[in-house]
Amino acid sequence: MAAPWQRVAGCIDGARLYRPPAQACGRFEGADIDAVADPLVISIDAMGGDHGPSIVLPGVAKALQSHPAKGLRFLLHGDISAMRAVMPSIPGLADVCELRPSEGVISMDTKPAHAMRRGKGTSMWNAVDSVKTGEARAAVSAGNTGALMAIGRLLLRTTGNLDRPALVANWPTLRGVTSVLDVGANVNCDAERLVQFAIMGAAYHRAIHHTARPTVGILNVGTETDKGHEEVRSADRLLREFELDLDYLGFVEGDGIAKGVADVVVTDGFTGNVAVKTAEGLARFFRTELRQTLTESLPARAGALIARGALRRMSARLDPGAINGGPFLGLNGIVVKSHGSADARGFATAIRLAANLAGSNFVGEIAEQLTRAAAEGCAPIRERTVA
Repeated sequence: MAAPWQRVAGCIDGARLYRPPAQACGRFEGADIDAVADPLVISIDAMGGDHGPSIVLPGVAKALQSHPAKGLRFLLHGDISAMRAVMPSIPGLADVCELRPSEGVISMDTKPAHAMRRGKGTSMWNAVDSVKTGEARAAVSAGNTGALMAIGRLLLRTTGNLDRPALVANWPTLRGVTSVLDVGANVNCDAERLVQFAIMGAAYHRAIHHTARPTVGILNVGTETDKGHEEVRSADRLLREFELDLDYLGFVEGDGIAKGVADVVVTDGFTGNVAVKTAEGLARFFRTELRQTLTESLPARAGALIARGALRRMSARLDPGAINGGPFLGLNGIVVKSHGSADARGFATAIRLAANLAGSNFVGEIAEQLTRAAAEGCAPIRERTVA
């Protein structure tokens, strides 16, 4: 059954609350990236996720409060009535947002092919289309992952010889945060595609964490060079041969991710998706178990009271919402996927990520590095031409 806000029908014209000047944002064309203009405009799918505007709009407000950029503005795409029902409860939000009417919502169970054929005019489609037309520098949605990737690929296209974008996840570690990709967009990957993931992951990590030369590893069942299936061994050889702007370490085992062995960990979408969801489940388990243990007796509660500051920090560290948001790497534009179940704080995190990426040249760097790798003979099998 659709959520209550999804059943609200009709769109109201003339809902403009804020319209940035026509020259505010230059067109985003892959490697030809304009300097970030003022205002920085982010396009939002207000109807995506499990809760729609009731979470998305407060998330926008929280992003405004914590992001240092002045002149941050938003295009909110969705049902005008549903958005207007939430807007009055958030002081000041109307001053920085423009409400854009959309004809429908892409449900969480919509197939990607159907979203490409029938999704035009929906809140998700319009959010991404605003990046294509140059009205916004980035789009954020908590909606259907497959549909968002398909629409992003259709409207923005992919960089160079890349067939499909890769979805990256931010993984908290003992040393900070590790970027893990792919986590669901590409189930089957040959060696050359894994090399592309390494290039894109390094560019992303450099843009977000300002690491001059990110360390990169390939997820495998062991660290020895003869371990694993042929594709990971071939990718290992290619990364050792190529002169890329990254520091390749070799293979990383599963426990090495949380240890922070590498800044970027590369794997196929099947393994990555299983790994990241397992980690999220474990984080929720530990938080729940810790809460129950510290409240089951009077001595435990007393100890928790004494250590409440440290416990609060640890709980925040294990909160998936604190690192919510993952961009699709390899598109000619910025599209960030938020968890569908994210709360306002988590959605704000995804917005801040989109804004930070909009202030970097990582899309152009990915295009340049992929072109260089292809020139050296590293292109996925389906992209190669036979002499």
